[in-house]
Amino acid sequence: MARPPLPLGTWGTITTEKIRDGSFRALTRFREHDGNTRRVTATGSSKAAAERALRDVLAMRTAPAGELITIETRLIDLANLWITGLEAEGRIEQTTSNEYRRVLDNMVLPSVGGLKLREATTGRLDRLLLRLRAQSVNRQRKAKVVLGAMLDLAVRHDAIPTNPARGTSRVRRPKEETRALRVEDLVAIRAAVRRWVNADRPGPKTTGDMADIIDLMLATGCRIGEVLALRWSDLDLDLDRDLPVLTVSGTIKTETGKGTYRKPTPKSDSSRRTVVLPRFAAELLRVRREFATPTENAAVFATRNGTWYQVVNVERRRRQTPNKTGREWVTPHTSAKQWRP
Repeated sequence: MARPPLPLGTWGTITTEKIRDGSFRALTRFREHDGNTRRVTATGSSKAAAERALRDVLAMRTAPAGELITIETRLIDLANLWITGLEAEGRIEQTTSNEYRRVLDNMVLPSVGGLKLREATTGRLDRLLLRLRAQSVNRQRKAKVVLGAMLDLAVRHDAIPTNPARGTSRVRRPKEETRALRVEDLVAIRAAVRRWVNADRPGPKTTGDMADIIDLMLATGCRIGEVLALRWSDLDLDLDRDLPVLTVSGTIKTETGKGTYRKPTPKSDSSRRTVVLPRFAAELLRVRREFATPTENAAVFATRNGTWYQVVNVERRRRQTPNKTGREWVTPHTSAKQWRP
């Protein structure tokens, strides 16, 4: 019965022989990636040294010349190849790339970056993800997404047959009670925010921007970045008509080396939309337009210097705004899910 061929990129039994005093040769059969099986040898001063030398030679031959990703590639190198490839193809924005790198640098690579692809088993990755889950489900989810995507690249390069991240534990979020946002909730939250804005406190007087931003988010279901990116040209000029509208056509981004700017498209293609404004939202915009200081970017919401607000700063201010109404469950994400089409 014929002996079955070796799998591609693998070798058979290693044998050693003495050539002369102080010199040994190790040899084996290696099946190249072109499908042909060839004899490979290496020499050393002892049997063990010859075998180590042969294994080093075999490691160099595990992939065809010029191939970047092999079973010997470390995860830290795979991660860099994956991120660099995504950026070169223009498939992701710089802010997304920065977030991927943050997840890799802080959550993934410190624990498994030194592993070679052949060592990155489902069990090892699962133990990492379970440790992250003990910190937060969100950390587990982000790490699994990044691991799965970068290891898919290794599968496409035939470095590994299957993606070990796909077999790890499912990310299970705790079930939350579904709660609908009612008109009375809107009224109570808006009143609480206004009281906070108008209260006396040390330091510079708070502007009404935070209250108006929250009002528009509650009224439209827009994301924070979408509200901050609104320009006067995005609004229906006749805010006094029965159905005044605004157009969501951009969002705010902040990048290292580039600063804060308005991206001329929302988060996704389907996010570009026209929203009918309730009466209270139309009124606050009418008042803002009447008393607005003209700025170069014609922003509805601008800093004292006339520049775009940063999303992270507004989100931090929003968390500082107390909501002592028994409706602490209402967040920008809640309103977005409630109202966004």
